[in-house]
Amino acid sequence: MIKKDAFKTLETCRIIPVIALDLPQDTLPVADAVIAGGLPVIEITFRTAAAAEAIQTLTHQRPNLLVGAGTLLTVENLEKAAAAGAAFGVAPGFNARVARRAAELGLPFIPGVATATEIEAALELGGKVLKFFPAGALGGLKALNALAAPFLHTGVRFVPTGGVSADNLADYLGAQSVLAVGGTWLATSEDIRKGAWAAVAGKCRQAVEIRDAR
Repeated sequence: MIKKDAFKTLETCRIIPVIALDLPQDTLPVADAVIAGGLPVIEITFRTAAAAEAIQTLTHQRPNLLVGAGTLLTVENLEKAAAAGAAFGVAPGFNARVARRAAELGLPFIPGVATATEIEAALELGGKVLKFFPAGALGGLKALNALAAPFLHTGVRFVPTGGVSADNLADYLGAQSVLAVGGTWLATSEDIRKGAWAAVAGKCRQAVEIRDAR
């Protein structure tokens, strides 16, 4: 089942396009651009009202695409994402109630952390894949390496997001602690507003080339 293997797919792909959709009609074009660029995964953020519908559309119409839900701030967000068919969930911070509910639903969940205390709290609830956010503002890879060092023996892995780009992608992917990265640069709001699907596919293709050249 795809949900059960979600983390394995993320570890293989290593690059997660993070996308906010304002209009439902942009769902399939942006997903097809990501797929054309060689990435079989997408994260639709719950920053807009179109998120649940977009996830449901992709789950039914693009079955070979691993579809996740991002910005899950509340239990209600999480339950809507799960009902829409999301294969994994992501949050910018650590909320124990949301993490526990994800476990109850059997939904692979990636809570956000920025401190050692938050990592410990997540580990206590069984979280082994954590989002390091906002990566760039927190000090980037140097900060992540320092923060992760005392926890690597636990098997925890990180998904740095925020400030990751084509310029530093190879460095992040070379870190022992990094499972995958979240990429907001791959399909920006401006790209989507302009319908710049070729540009989105091109940026995804470039990211894949960087990954594969390591």
